Amino acid sequence: MPSGNRGLVVRRIGLASALITAMLVGKALHDTLSDPIVRRAEVTLPGLAPHGAPLRLLVMSDMHVAGPDMPPKRLRRIVAQVNALRPDYVLITGDLISDRNLASRHYPLAEAIAPLAGLQPRIGVAAVLGNHDHWRNAALAQRELTKAGAIVLRNQAVRIGPLTVGGIDDDFSGHANTGATVAAMRRLGPPYVVISHSPDPFPDLPKDVTLMLAGHTHCGQIRLPLIGAPAHMSRYGNRYACGRIEEGTQTLFVTAGLGTSVLPFRFGVSPDVWLVTIRSAS
Repeated sequence: MPSGNRGLVVRRIGLASALITAMLVGKALHDTLSDPIVRRAEVTLPGLAPHGAPLRLLVMSDMHVAGPDMPPKRLRRIVAQVNALRPDYVLITGDLISDRNLASRHYPLAEAIAPLAGLQPRIGVAAVLGNHDHWRNAALAQRELTKAGAIVLRNQAVRIGPLTVGGIDDDFSGHANTGATVAAMRRLGPPYVVISHSPDPFPDLPKDVTLMLAGHTHCGQIRLPLIGAPAHMSRYGNRYACGRIEEGTQTLFVTAGLGTSVLPFRFGVSPDVWLVTIRSAS
């Protein structure tokens, strides 16, 4: 091949490579920084008053407040978007902050959590802690969440409005006690809703506890064409990786979360929140 033609081929290959790289970077930026998708679902809940109005549960998780992708000002904007959905409950399933190495800035827990004080559900806010919250300072995270107006549940349960909400402490860091959580719920009575950072306690719930909401997996955070997500951070592999999972009469929702962990970007997985409408099973 003449040298001129070789040079043209090399330039074309270089241009194609640059275009592909730009497209991949653009895709990653979009998937990382876009407003969360609102995923909607309906379920029936045993024990809910048969003639009561449906209740709307907004599930948000894995904020991972850290630079550059999730500064507190972005979380404040997301809180405003959540309020616009007019939920009855906001349920926060942990990992409020991130101390990853690939961060442009780490924030104090008080600064990271403060935007959540702007949440305005009709009935209340409940939260559990995630592994990153435990690794930073669980006691301080709980205090700041309480200051922001959330009821923090660590293997405990509370009656909020017409619901008994049980909160399983973080399983990934070894703090979960599903049995204690269920016992606390039993003392208050149905209808039952469970929140947990990790989805992994789901198979341990008794059959009359039919609804659980979780995060942690980020739905993989990176999902490659043909290959899928390299990891899901669950001992069950992809069984509870993402979305709505039905097992018998029980339903689990796993959100992709809002921020990022380990790597400061998403690819093929958009941030999301779930808006779950619950109705009486009668």
